[in-house]
Amino acid sequence: MLKLGMHTDNWRHFDVSYEVPCEFASRHGLEYIEFGTIDGDYFVQALGYNPHIPLHIDPLKLKAYLDSLGLKVSQLDAAYPMSTPEGQYRGIQYTLRTIQFAKALGCPCVDTTDGARKPAGYSDEEVLALIRQYYRVVLEWAERYEIIINIEPHGPYTTDPDMLERILSMFDSPYLRVNFDTGNTFIAGNDPVEFLRRFREKVSHCHIKDVSEELARAVRGGETGIATSVVAIGEGVNADNIAGCIELLKNADWDGVLSIECEAAPGKVEQSIEWLRKQIGS
Repeated sequence: MLKLGMHTDNWRHFDVSYEVPCEFASRHGLEYIEFGTIDGDYFVQALGYNPHIPLHIDPLKLKAYLDSLGLKVSQLDAAYPMSTPEGQYRGIQYTLRTIQFAKALGCPCVDTTDGARKPAGYSDEEVLALIRQYYRVVLEWAERYEIIINIEPHGPYTTDPDMLERILSMFDSPYLRVNFDTGNTFIAGNDPVEFLRRFREKVSHCHIKDVSEELARAVRGGETGIATSVVAIGEGVNADNIAGCIELLKNADWDGVLSIECEAAPGKVEQSIEWLRKQIGS
C-alpha cells in the first residue's frame, strides 16, 4: 500500500522549527513525517529556526507530540557521506546514534548516502573499502535494533546503478535497503523508472522530487543530487517519470511511504499532495 508523507527539510529555508512542518502535515491529513537529524548542537536549531531534530532530545517526548498530531515517523535522515574518510570516524558514530534514536521513536528506517563528489586522492576501489567498513559496523547495530538502513542514490557512487548494486551485494542482510529518490536519479542522467525497476525489490522508502525545466537544462548529467524540488511535484519535467514510478510500485503491491521533498513555498507542498493523491488513487 502506498502511503504519503513528507520531509521536514522542505522548510529548511524558511527558518522555522520542526513543529511547523509537523502541524502542516497533520492539517493536510498526512500520516507520515520524515526528519533530518543533528548530531550535536546547532544554535540556529536551538533558537527555533531549523526544522531538523538533535539526537540528544528525548525521543519519547517527541513521539508523544507526534502521537498527538496523528503522525508516524517514516525515516530519520543521517546521511553523513559514507564514501569519505571522515565517514569512518564521524559518519559511523552519527548513524549509530540515529539508529538508537529511531528505535526509541518507533521509526523503521535510517537514511544514508555517499558524498556529492568523489574524495580526492582515493581510487574507486579504496572508496568501496571505506563504504564496506562503514556498513559492516552500522549493520551490526541495525540488525540488533531491527532498524532498516537505507542507501539513497545521491552521489556519484549511489546514482551509478552498477556501483549501487556492488554496494548492496557487499552484505546479505534484509536490513540493507534502498531509499529511492526520483529527483536524484533523474538529475544524475538516469531514467528513474528503469532505475526503480532494477532495485524495487530492495526499496523500503521513497523520496519524491520533481525537477524544474531550467534546472534540468543546466545540470542534468553533471550533478548527482538535489536537496528538494523548487517546483511542485507534478509541474516539472520529471512528472511523467514520477507517475511511472508510482504505477510500477502499485503494480508490484509495494508497501511503503512516498516522502515529499518539495520546497515549502506558498502552495507548493499543497499542490504536490493533491497531485500525488491523484496518482496514487488513479
